[in-house]
Amino acid sequence: MTRALYRDDFYLSTAEGTVTAVHEDGAIELDQTCFYATSGGQPGDTGFLERADGTKIMLGQTRHGETKDIILHVPQDGEVRPDVGETLTLHVDWPRRYRLMRMHTACHLLSVVCQYPITGAAVGEDESRVDFDMTDVIDKDEVTARLMRLVDENHPVFVTWITDEELAANPDIVKSKNVRPPVGLGRVSLVSIGENSSVDSQPCGGTHVSETQEVGAIHIAKIEKKGKENRRFRIRFGTSAESA
Repeated sequence: MTRALYRDDFYLSTAEGTVTAVHEDGAIELDQTCFYATSGGQPGDTGFLERADGTKIMLGQTRHGETKDIILHVPQDGEVRPDVGETLTLHVDWPRRYRLMRMHTACHLLSVVCQYPITGAAVGEDESRVDFDMTDVIDKDEVTARLMRLVDENHPVFVTWITDEELAANPDIVKSKNVRPPVGLGRVSLVSIGENSSVDSQPCGGTHVSETQEVGAIHIAKIEKKGKENRRFRIRFGTSAESA
C-alpha cells in the first residue's frame, strides 16, 4: 500500500519516499508519494525521483497498480533502477500539475453552470472536455460568462471526507453517470466550493486549487454534439479572443 500524500495536500510537490518494490517493467513502488496517479479523467503526474547522490530518475507517468492503494512511478526508457529500501526525494513537475489542478477545478465549475448528468470527462494541460447528458441548446459565451463569474467571486475550494458507507447511502451526490468515485480505501473525498459548500460539493479524488480565482481566465471554446442526448464542452485557458 502506498500512502498518497497528495490526498491531504494538493500543493505538496516534494517529499521523501522509500522504495518498497521495483517491478519487472521498471515501475517503482514507494511507501508514500506526492505523485498523483492517473484516475478519474486526470492524468498522472510526471517529474523525477532523486537519489542520495543526486542522480535523477525521470518519470514518464504515474499510474495505479492492481488496486487503487498501489501507486506506480514509471521511469522513462533507459533510466536507472533504484534499490529496494532506498530513500528517494520526489519532485513533481509542478507547473504541469498546477495547470491540471486549475483545469480540474474549472471542470467542477462547469458542472455547476450546466447541471446535467456527466457522461464523460478528461482533464488536460491546455484543454479539458466534459460531456453532458443533455439536449438543450446553450450558448457557449453565456456559459463562459457564468464560469468567469464563479472564478472572479473567488470561492474557497476545500476537501471534506465521508466514509464509503456514507457515499453508498447517498448515491445522488455523484454527478457522473459513468465514472464512480474511488472507493475501497475507507474514505472518500468531497471537493467542496463556496462557504459551507454553498456552490458545489461532489466526490472526487483529483487535485484542485484552493480558491476559484486561481483557475484564471477560462472559456468554452466549443460545444459539440456527440449523439442525440450528448453534448461535449471544451474548456480552454485564456479568453476566446486570445485563442481565436
